[in-house]
Amino acid sequence: MSSTPPLPIIDMHLHATRADSEGPPPLGFCPPITDFPVPETGQAWGATFMNWLRHPPGANPIWSPMTDDELMDQTLAILERRNIIAVTSGSQVHQWKAAAPNRIIPAGPNFWIGEGMPTVDTVRAGFESGQYAVFGEVGLQYQGIEPDDPRFDPYLTVAEELDIPVWIHIGTGPLGAPYLGIAGYRARLHSPLGVEEALIRHPRLRLYIAHAGWPMLDDLLAVLYTHPQVYVDVGIICYILPPKAFHRYLERIVECGFGKRVMFGSDQMIWPGAIECGINAIETADFLTENQKRDILYHNAARFLRFNSEQIARHHGY
Repeated sequence: MSSTPPLPIIDMHLHATRADSEGPPPLGFCPPITDFPVPETGQAWGATFMNWLRHPPGANPIWSPMTDDELMDQTLAILERRNIIAVTSGSQVHQWKAAAPNRIIPAGPNFWIGEGMPTVDTVRAGFESGQYAVFGEVGLQYQGIEPDDPRFDPYLTVAEELDIPVWIHIGTGPLGAPYLGIAGYRARLHSPLGVEEALIRHPRLRLYIAHAGWPMLDDLLAVLYTHPQVYVDVGIICYILPPKAFHRYLERIVECGFGKRVMFGSDQMIWPGAIECGINAIETADFLTENQKRDILYHNAARFLRFNSEQIARHHGY
């Protein structure tokens, strides 16, 4: 006789990457982060940042696995144990999908603007064939490019036409990103206001903002109020920010009436243990009712992804 699975969770922001995608493993950090590193005078930021990951301060760091297989196996084990279905992008997404077909919703393709960028026809084919179910994570912010750039617009046209959800990075990248070789990254592009013109041109677009546009809270609230079709995920801010800071940000979103459009996301890259840290940040938010927690952890994303009653029942073990 099989036992009832735990209540399902949808992770809208997972990455299937290689174990060395952030640098030679192992790398670690201690969530939540209460003090970011400060470079010594004259020291290059990259050296400070990598030293911080190699020698994380704190008693109980989360360490990254050493191999690609370990990274996949550890992540999928958490998804299985916690009954998580994850929207997943990255170079290894199809390997992970093959290993856990009921846990991984493939997202992609890898997208950039410039030489070698995927063509509109290539992107359309990936969606129509079912190779990808979500368009993202779109990281134009890393290039210093606004979401309403005319070079991106034809891809949004395809996503709107085919009713494909768009997952766009607006908010936190690596600490000190412009000094880590990400030359186009700018703080001003944390603002969700950058999606407005694209939304007006594509009013039927299903779009969610990664990282909830942190820390541009007022800009985010203005976008959520003006564009009711927009959702957000709380990837990475749910576990790197101290609980009080994250809860303050989330509470303002909820108390302003937008709790039905907040979705859980871990932004797990190479640290599988971070997933449960993020879940815990939702479960311990004492300003949320149990129904609101379930909305953020499952129901809002199920609505956004348009899961049918059979899918929802299967996730709950009915």
